[in-house]
Amino acid sequence: MATRARSRSNSSRSSSSKSDNGSAFRWGSAGAIAGAAIGGAALAIAANLGRKFAMQGMSASKGNWADSLAAEHEAVLGIFDKMLATDDTQTMQRKMLLMKLGHALDKHAYAEEHVVYPALREANDVSDAAELETEHGEVKEFLYRLHHMEYDDPAWLDTIRQFRDSVSAHARMEEDQVFPRLRGEIDDELDARITKEVNKAGFMMA
Repeated sequence: MATRARSRSNSSRSSSSKSDNGSAFRWGSAGAIAGAAIGGAALAIAANLGRKFAMQGMSASKGNWADSLAAEHEAVLGIFDKMLATDDTQTMQRKMLLMKLGHALDKHAYAEEHVVYPALREANDVSDAAELETEHGEVKEFLYRLHHMEYDDPAWLDTIRQFRDSVSAHARMEEDQVFPRLRGEIDDELDARITKEVNKAGFMMA
């Protein structure tokens, strides 16, 4: 009888051990998968933040808001120049450059339309703000045309050339006239606040 009791006890412990091991194994796998997923998400977030800091850092490092936006003008014109250097066989490169251009212009326009142009209105430069916003509308029209044009279209380069000329004229007006005049009309505290808000807006859109 004692032998049977020990046998049943051993059997029970063995079954319990197997059950526990199985449970631990299943929990461990789920935990590892969840941990990997969380780790992957954290890495993605960190990478995205790193990209944002890198993109906006290049502009912010130029100094005040006017210098920062002027640096973005220069970068955008550089993308146009790369587009103009392509030929009709480089459709994939044209597509990638157009995506890059659209993102750069969206980021730049967001900062101007949400920070700088409202500041212009507060400084009673209403007509300048209205004119510059109208020109931003023309930028959107060019982007729309290009997104609906074949990348090997013979008219593609000419459209890019017209687009670049329009953006260049817009940038010159801002850098040579509008921005210096606005900075002359505001105090250092407001100038610093605009710089901070332009950088914040740029980071959001980067």
